[in-house]
Amino acid sequence: MSPVRIALVGDHNPAVIAHRAIPEALALAGRHLGVTVEPVWVHTTTVGGDPAARFADVAGVWCVPASPYADTAGALAAVRFAREAGRPFLGTCGGFQHALLEYAHAVLGMRDAAHAETDPEAATPLITPLTCSLVEQAGKVFLLDGSRLRGWYGRPEVVEGYHCRYGLNPAFEAAFAGSALRVSARDTVGAVRAVELEGHPFFVATLFQPERSALRGERHALVTAFLAAAQG
Repeated sequence: MSPVRIALVGDHNPAVIAHRAIPEALALAGRHLGVTVEPVWVHTTTVGGDPAARFADVAGVWCVPASPYADTAGALAAVRFAREAGRPFLGTCGGFQHALLEYAHAVLGMRDAAHAETDPEAATPLITPLTCSLVEQAGKVFLLDGSRLRGWYGRPEVVEGYHCRYGLNPAFEAAFAGSALRVSARDTVGAVRAVELEGHPFFVATLFQPERSALRGERHALVTAFLAAAQG
């Protein structure tokens, strides 16, 4: 059986904890599913103008942490490809932020929606600093009833780890109401912590980093669900 190739879209840095954890998280999920996984690092500057060609030989796309990316447009193009092509997609931390940006730009018509980390004076700051930084923090996450995320976890609340300073600006959450990109998890004060795309085979983005469980030798349900979708 050929290995399942997963594109890891980001700017690989072995000093980043999540970048060390992600291949291990995929390997743990692969052993559980009985498949071999081949992670393929894709630098954001190499996505180019033809993402379909760039990702033709991968079964899934994971937009990884550690933004700002070297090429924001490359990261957004990768997200858009996965969304439009129905390719299984997982975005964590920076991947969550850019999944929201891509959807706001391409679907909601919010062309000037921006990330405050790279555009602090933006007229439409969709992604802004968190009220409390979540750098090397863990917190309780409530999984919304009826969400696919809750089904994969099999319980209503979990504790997850973060390394993040930015999230969805609460002032713009209403812009997503009624769209196919649904909130699927919140924290203890109601802030959005995960979204999933209705009607897509697998499109999930989380502000938290489920991959960190691999550093404890633990397989994660969300990573397993992503790999299972990529496996087909």
